[in-house]
Order: sequence, then structure tokens, then C-alpha cells
Amino acid sequence: MRIEKKIRGYLVFSGDCILDALKRINDNKSRIVFVVQDNGVLIGSLSDGDLRRWMTQTGEFDLNLAVDRVMNRAFVSRPQSESQKEIARYFDHKRDIIPLTDEQGRFVALARKSPTGLQIGDFLINDQSPTFIIAELGNNHNGDIGLAKELVNLAVEAKVDCVKFQMRDLSSLYSNQGKSGEAGYDLGSQYTLDLLNKFQLSNDEICQMFDYCKKLGVLPLCTPWDLVSMRVLDNYGLEGFKVASADFTNYEMLEALAKTGKPLICSTGMSTEAEIRGSVSLMRDLGVPYALLHCNSTYPTPFKDVNLSYLQRLKELAGSVVGYSGHERGYAVPLAAVALGARVVEKHFTIDRGMEGSDHKVSLLPEEFADMIRQIRNVEEAMGQGGERELTQGEMINRENLAKSLVINCDVPQGRVIERQMVVVKSPGQGLQPNRLNELVGKLTLRDFKAGDFFFETDITPISAKKMSYHFTRPYGIPARYHDYKALIQGMQIDFVEFHLSYHDLDVKLADYFSGVQTIGYAVHSPELFAGDHILDLATDDSDYLEHSIAELKRTVAVAAELNTYFPATPKPVLVLNAGGWTTQGFLPVIARAALYERVAKALKQVDLSSVQLAIQTMPPFPWHFGGQSYHNLFIDPNEIAEFCQRTGHHVCLDVSHSMMACNYYHWDFKEFLKKVLPYTIHLHVVDAKGVDGEGIQIGQGDVDFSMLRDCLKDYAPAIQFIPEVWQGHKNKGEGFWSALEFLEKNDF
Repeated sequence: MRIEKKIRGYLVFSGDCILDALKRINDNKSRIVFVVQDNGVLIGSLSDGDLRRWMTQTGEFDLNLAVDRVMNRAFVSRPQSESQKEIARYFDHKRDIIPLTDEQGRFVALARKSPTGLQIGDFLINDQSPTFIIAELGNNHNGDIGLAKELVNLAVEAKVDCVKFQMRDLSSLYSNQGKSGEAGYDLGSQYTLDLLNKFQLSNDEICQMFDYCKKLGVLPLCTPWDLVSMRVLDNYGLEGFKVASADFTNYEMLEALAKTGKPLICSTGMSTEAEIRGSVSLMRDLGVPYALLHCNSTYPTPFKDVNLSYLQRLKELAGSVVGYSGHERGYAVPLAAVALGARVVEKHFTIDRGMEGSDHKVSLLPEEFADMIRQIRNVEEAMGQGGERELTQGEMINRENLAKSLVINCDVPQGRVIERQMVVVKSPGQGLQPNRLNELVGKLTLRDFKAGDFFFETDITPISAKKMSYHFTRPYGIPARYHDYKALIQGMQIDFVEFHLSYHDLDVKLADYFSGVQTIGYAVHSPELFAGDHILDLATDDSDYLEHSIAELKRTVAVAAELNTYFPATPKPVLVLNAGGWTTQGFLPVIARAALYERVAKALKQVDLSSVQLAIQTMPPFPWHFGGQSYHNLFIDPNEIAEFCQRTGHHVCLDVSHSMMACNYYHWDFKEFLKKVLPYTIHLHVVDAKGVDGEGIQIGQGDVDFSMLRDCLKDYAPAIQFIPEVWQGHKNKGEGFWSALEFLEKNDF
């Protein structure tokens, strides 16, 4: 539950018109307002449900009538002085806001039922949310507001969620009114008081820092070390409070904080388990929302004393969100804490560990903090969602390359029983997995087999798409390799074939695969990988690597031109090219991409492209290269693609799967993407996608809205040729391609 004192958006006055109330309901987005007299006394409520009932029952539908005519006088309200636990009993599945009144019955606050987890500001922290990361500045500004602002700037650069300060009223906090050099205090207390007297910001300066944080879009929090400071912070309007380990057993402080109705993030350092239980019990009775942070209050904490395994136990005790507040050196421990379920991480933040003050020595520097956050986000991504194990896209690719399949070892005609001795296990993994052997043996062959043929799912379950004639309003083809070209096109009436070349194909004799003139057209997909693990990249700043890439592209163009001897129906074939521009350690800043586009443009000027129509392929954010996933930077953003094409005169191959994944990752509207890119498109790869890296999915089984895609193609690219580029669609004599084409034909492509 949350107590909110900003009630203006929920308040209308007796005598205001219904239309004014409707506007207020629309603005506050909570479906309700409360009606008060001129003196502030609460007299009614008006929900959107009340309005609907009035509109359907009244004979005088007039929005200029006074709100008093339609308000609900039998509303539920509670005294502000009542405990949160008592107030919470009045929430139900319909009522999630309760007005609170003072002793005179005036509307002064409202209680809002919080969603599951801890709501603090705009952040909902629960087991499914990203880790909430706090940069603890404390007094590491050393009393300099200029340094404090610099630290906030650096924290925002590091992508923290929250910047936290500390506030103390020394005269009320210390028994000697906070005087430095107190003779009766031990050395540690004297040292702490010396630092506090030297390095505290004033209350006004701290509030200025809160404003500065908000201006930069980062949530400010603060730890009040005394009741005087707590009242200052509450009057300022902070979204919540951080409770120091030193106050976790201070029931007076906890009760005062609970009365504010704001959420608490509590460190548990220096507390026994019995004390943790006691404070948790108190906070539950008070009805205050809270999270507990596992913490060891030693500066720095020895690794042997961290005891991260206690996190699970703490979660059981808390019955709420848990996190970790660390004082150890480095940031390996917070990463482990996130893997163990911490949903809040707090670490001290400094610009210089050599500065005066004990906290500096256990603080992270700005780049260390930024790297910790990057690694935390990686850990979160790696944790996944649990549940039943499924193959990832990368695993499916490697399974094809590295696993084994069931293969027939002799020629067998259709209609014969498959016997055990006919089947062997061989690489690669392009057919049935070896564990399907017992299901296969004893089946009748449904087709003629040659020794070395793979078995497929349809040899066990004979349901598959069949090759047939298709009809489209635009030229269509299929992808093929030299060796399976004839088998795939046999009996087809396609317009063209797109040859997907490997680097080996650049050296073969075409006469070994083609005899005489072919009647259909063709396109060529350039290799991405070349001999020596060279992945073509025209955007690289490595001059030797770039020269090698240009040379390989020239060889590819020559092969594409040579194919014209056998495919004269296409005098100038489309050449699909992945132009490069990837990185291995993360995406490049937007500002850095212009230089890469310029290198691509310059490199292409060095290649004679007069014999082909170059189509640079649109790319996904996480391409699968042969060494694994990379980060792609070019030909992803639709505005950058359009600008490049306008400036250079080049065109693109729109890969629907790639661009759908880009839209998923960057939260772009795919329809708007298509409107911007299709005018520069001369070739299409039509295929589905799932998520941000599930490419080549069978059409109709992923995220693409094919009805919308069809309409956009008709409007912006009505005659552009396409192929269905379903991953492994060529298997089992093109089964995947025929399924895709059948789907597209039924959907009027």
C-alpha cells in the first residue's frame, strides 16, 4: 500500500459540473475522483462506473449538471490516523484507492493498493523486474555540492536507477549535540563526527540535489538518520526512504517512517536473525511496504563474511523483495547476489577512492559502477525464465552442424520396410536425431532412398507440405545451393532461384552443375564467411581486413556475372550482400555509426557493380555469425537505411525476419519501418521471426503480422520479387519452402 498526499488530481468541489469531473478522471487515469465541500470536507466519490450507470438510467443527459447529482454518497473512506494494516483491509478486487480524512473529515490523502512487489516512484520491484540499482553517494561529495552534481552526472552515465544521499541533524542525533572532538567518545566515534562536521551538505543543498536528480531523470532517495531529518525529507516529498542498518532495530524510527505511507528499503547489517524477525513483524503490523537488503556492515567486508547464501533465508523471513547492499571491494559479489535472487543492489559510488572518508575506500569508481550494471543486466538476461528447456536459435544452428542424424546405408525403393541394419548414425545433424531410431525401424518407406539420404520427421509421421504450382502477384523464387537446385525446382513454375553461395562455391566449375540454358531467372546471395574465418566487413577501420573484404566481394560479383551464361533470362541479377558493421562487445553509440556507413559507401565504389543489382540486406540486432552472436550496428535503423540509399543510390534487400527482430528489440512500429524502407527495396526475403534473435521461423509461427505486411507490400513495393527464406527450408526436398509458399498464397501475397 502507498499513502499519497498529492491529491489535487483526485479532487473536485461540490457544485462543479460533471464534465469537469470527467476531465479530472481522464487526467488522473485512476477511474475515480472525490467530491469535497469548500472547506475540504469529503462528501462523495465519483467513479467511471457511477457515470456509466447514470448515463444509462437518466432521462436528462446533461454534462453541465452539478457533480452532486451523480456522486456516490455511500463511499468508503478511512481516518488518516488509522494504521496502514487497518486501512489495507478495505481494499478489494474493485476498490484500489481509499480516501483518507483528518479529524474534521477533510480529504487530506489517499491510500493506493500497491501491485505485487515494492512500488517506489515509477519502479515496480518484484521477482520479475530488472534489478533496482542504487548508487550510494552518502557523503562522498565531501560537502561540495559541485562534486555532488558531478557524481550524479557520472551515476546517470553509468545507468543507475537511483542516487542516494544521507541526512543527519547532528544536534538531535548525538548525545553531545554533534560536537567534534568529544573527549568521552571513543576513537571511531570521534573520527565519524569529525567527518560529518566537515563534509555534510546542508538540508537545503541536499534538497537541491534531489531536484537535480529529477531533472536528469534518476530517482533520488535518502537515508534519514534521525526524526528531524525524516520530517524534512517527508515534507520535501521523497518517493520512499532508505533505512540504514543502524536504524533497522529502531522501532521509533520505523513507526515514524511507516506513518508517512512511503515504501522502505531496509539494510539488515549488524542485526541478528531474531532482530530481523522483530522488525519484519513490526513493519507487517504497521502495513508499510518494504524490502530487506542483506548487508554486512564492515568497511570493507571480508569476502568470507559476506554469506550470500543467507539471501534465500532472508527472503523467507521478509516475505517480500530482497536485495544486497555491499561494502566489499569490487563487484563480483553483487553479480552473484543477482543470480541468487537479489532485486535491489546498492553500492557506494565515488570519483576517487583516495579521498578523505571511510566510504570512499569501499566505493566503486564510475567506470567500475557502469561495468557492474552492464554485467548485472547480462546476468539477468542469462537467468532466463526457467520452465521447460527449449533449444535456442544458436543451439539449433550448431545442432545442424555438429550433431548426428539417422542415415540410410543402401538404396531402398518406396514401399519397403525399414530394417535396423539399413540405418546408421552419421554427422551432420540435418535429419532425425539418433534417439528416434526405434520409432523409425519397422516403418514403410514413403519415397525412394539412395544410400546416404537422411531420414526426416515425415518418414515417421507422413504429414508434410507438397510441392505444387503457386500463384502470386509478384515474381517469386526459392533459395537453393548448386547441388540441390535441380531437385528443388523440378516440377515447379517459379520465376527465379536465389543461389546462396558458400566460399567454396566461388571456386567450382559451373558446368559441373548446369548444362545448357536455364529458362528461369536467378539472384545471388553473397557468402558471409570466407576462407580463413574471414567474415566480410566493408565497415571495418582495419585497412588490411577491408582490402580482403573488397577482394572477396569482387570475386563474388564475377561469379554472379558468370552465372548469366546459364541464366540469360536475368541480364542483371540481384546480388544480396551483408555489408558488415558488427561488433563483439556491444552496440556502438549512434553518433559513431555515420563513419561506418561512409566506409561502406567508399568500399562499394571500389567494386565494379555494373553487372549486378546490389541489394544490401537489412540486418537484425543480434546476427548469428559462425562464432556465435554479435551486435550489429548498420542497416537496422529505418531512417539510417533510407538516408544511406538516398545519398548513395544503393538499394536494399528487406529481410522481414531481420527487421522484425530489430523492431522487437528497439520497440519500433514495424508498419512504420516498412513505409520508410520499402521504397528503397528491390528484393525481399519473406520469413517470420520470434523475439529479438529467433530468425528464420516458419511463416505464420512468429511475430510478423502477415496481413499488414501484405498490404504494405502492395502499397509500397507492388512488383518486388521475393523468396521464402525459411531456415532449413530445403530439408526433405524443400518441405519448409512449400509450407511457406502455401501460407503466402492463401493470404493473397
